[in-house]
Amino acid sequence: MTDGFGVLKICHLYSILILKSPLNSNHPHGNLPMTGLSVIIPTYNRSVMIVRALDSVKCQTMTCDEIIIVDDGSTDYTYDAVKTFSRNCEIPVQYFKQDNSGPAAARNRGIRESKFSHIAFLDSDDHWQKKKLQIQYGEMLTNPEYLVSHTKERWFRRGQHLNQKKIHQPRNGYIFDHCLRLCGVGMSTVMVRKELFETAGLFNEELRCCEDYDFWLRISCIHDFLLINKALTIKEGGRDDQVSYQYRIGMDRLRIHSIIGLVTRGMLNPEQTRITLKELQRKCNLYGTGCLKHGRIIQGRQYLALAEWLESALRENINMSILIPPHLIPQLDLKFALKEL
Repeated sequence: MTDGFGVLKICHLYSILILKSPLNSNHPHGNLPMTGLSVIIPTYNRSVMIVRALDSVKCQTMTCDEIIIVDDGSTDYTYDAVKTFSRNCEIPVQYFKQDNSGPAAARNRGIRESKFSHIAFLDSDDHWQKKKLQIQYGEMLTNPEYLVSHTKERWFRRGQHLNQKKIHQPRNGYIFDHCLRLCGVGMSTVMVRKELFETAGLFNEELRCCEDYDFWLRISCIHDFLLINKALTIKEGGRDDQVSYQYRIGMDRLRIHSIIGLVTRGMLNPEQTRITLKELQRKCNLYGTGCLKHGRIIQGRQYLALAEWLESALRENINMSILIPPHLIPQLDLKFALKEL
């Protein structure tokens, strides 16, 4: 429903949508989105910081075609902040509110509602350099063989600039190896062609954390990434309201299960399978050892048993794309896992 101010469209959606298909077949544009650019901003209780993010979109040297804000159940003044912004913004703004369901569900909602062929993601606590969209969109039009691109970032923690270690530097082209080791793509740096979701699916809504790691694994094993070799994104970190901070203990447990899922789906070629299982073995060893150190004996032994099997199987060069014994896979109820971390 329209709210009667500026070009802001307000939709209060107090339901959790489970997206069986990446694109909504009932969308007025069906599977043929209009050429142009949608910006998707998920947010939760960031009524102050979202204004800076929105201003950085508004001030771009290339104007996007729509801004989609998905409010994941905020209890602060986010609605009022967006309403005020929209009054002075010529870009169409859509605001959707849902029960708190996590960043994956919020992004998926934005993807489904987007009308245009290209999507840029921006977390509400980050912001962009003013030429970000112009440069990145232009590069994607010039290089149509790429379905996904990302930029370099500048990192700040509590206002202080941080120098990135070499391992955190973003890569170009085939980046699957890099994405296995860590989350190798900054969410706010990304621009994609909407058709990407037809081949790789959407974000895993069961994951409240590490949903980006899970997604980039699925993307990077299939598609090359175009790197825009400029620091066009400003990433803010080090606050206790961030998901990555709240769930920083035990994140490898979620990454382990993302890797297991990737392997058991049979998405990987033999070489990808080998390096994936090698990284899985390393992560299981680290996590299992950590569990023992902190007194979680049963859980630690489960992960170390899987690590031992993986080490033996890799040594014997077994083709294991779907052959991990089910009894060795630690069970994880994703709905409750984060309460245990």
